[in-house]
Amino acid sequence: MGRKARPARLGVVVNPIAGLGGRVGLKGTDGAETLARARELGAVPDAVPRCAAALACLAPLSEAIEVIVAPGELGEVSARAAGLSPRILSGLPAPTGDAGDTRRAAAALLELEPDLLLFAGGDGTARDVLASVGNAIPILGVPTGVKMHSAVFGTTPRAAGRTAAKFLAGEARLREAEVMDLDEEALREGRVSASLYGVARVPHERGLMQACKAGARPDDEAALDALARVLARDWPREKLMILACGTTLRRVKRALGGEGTLLGVDVALDGRLIATDVNEAQLLRLMERAPAGIVAGATGGQGFLFGRGNQQISAEVIRRVGREGITVMAGQNKLAALDPPVLHVDTGDAEVDAMLAGYTQVHTAPGQRMVMRIASPD
Repeated sequence: MGRKARPARLGVVVNPIAGLGGRVGLKGTDGAETLARARELGAVPDAVPRCAAALACLAPLSEAIEVIVAPGELGEVSARAAGLSPRILSGLPAPTGDAGDTRRAAAALLELEPDLLLFAGGDGTARDVLASVGNAIPILGVPTGVKMHSAVFGTTPRAAGRTAAKFLAGEARLREAEVMDLDEEALREGRVSASLYGVARVPHERGLMQACKAGARPDDEAALDALARVLARDWPREKLMILACGTTLRRVKRALGGEGTLLGVDVALDGRLIATDVNEAQLLRLMERAPAGIVAGATGGQGFLFGRGNQQISAEVIRRVGREGITVMAGQNKLAALDPPVLHVDTGDAEVDAMLAGYTQVHTAPGQRMVMRIASPD
């Protein structure tokens, strides 16, 4: 890769508040008001430990690489938790808790010419990093946000760490990947407004890096509409139906006689919607009243069932429902377009991810199913 005669150099920056709004149903954490609301609702940040999980994959290379991190929770805490002895950036102003922290740290790291900049965050963080470093150096994202539509992220934190390790060892190639982001205000109003913010150079390892999110395929619509009506009709009346977000699941919500929320999690009982746009705490309370099952879809182009935009259906919710209580529905053509042809989960809980791994049946139309593999924890 044409490196200088020095150890491979990794820069690290963490957005410690990334993903804070996920489990509490806020669909992101952009803006001071949303951040304050997330904390009011009891949101617990997990970007720092998720970055630590990625960096732990680099521990075997610790003698061969130099790790340079932003101070405190902006990188240092994660590196030390992973057992690394990093070099700490100096001269940065005190953190302000906004996007400027990421931009300043990324710009400072760029001056030290790292071979790779590993960042932890979501699509907004990816935008900030790209704005600061452009295409001067490769970047790679540890997924810790709510919405991760960009193709610069590993499928899980450990997948990102493994990809970084392969690249720094000269075993992974670079590719160009889109940096996308959604308008969070539009999301909260039920509208999807996505924009392309640029193209980054990213290490690529098939199966470890996620693709850019793709839209719904119109050739699946009639089959999914019919399937939604069957699910709404045949679901046990005494059992809660936890409905994930997205256009596929909105069909079921409409078949139940309501509109529901496009980008939120809704709950039905006895053939009708009883709660809309719920968060994790509300789900857990509802599950104390009745047995529950989950109906989930797969994100287009990426194949995620859980961990991308539906963090309200948390590891604890999934654990209580159990693997047998999950129904997956997706268009046949959407599934056929996945490359590689596997589904993914990233709940943040290794035991739950392992429970979900393996082969599962995906409903594609009334009476029709495809067998798909849910990838094992990396």
